[in-house]
Amino acid sequence: MVVNLINVKPGSRVKVIRIQGGLGVRQRLSCLGIHPGDLMAVQTSAIMQGPIVVGIHGNKVAIGRCVAAKILVEEV
Repeated sequence: MVVNLINVKPGSRVKVIRIQGGLGVRQRLSCLGIHPGDLMAVQTSAIMQGPIVVGIHGNKVAIGRCVAAKILVEEV
């Protein structure tokens, strides 16, 4: 089932299916190493609108909730 990243529980492993949004969002995520088809692990998700921390390609990346809402993922 495809959901956006903000709806995934910490500890889950997910595959990036699609990135919605404009060129700026896609370029920013590309610079962080997040591309469609990549696998990543959701490490923490703050309760009170904080960033979502994911592990991808051996790095930890913090993603704001507005941007995370544009990342469609599927749990693996």
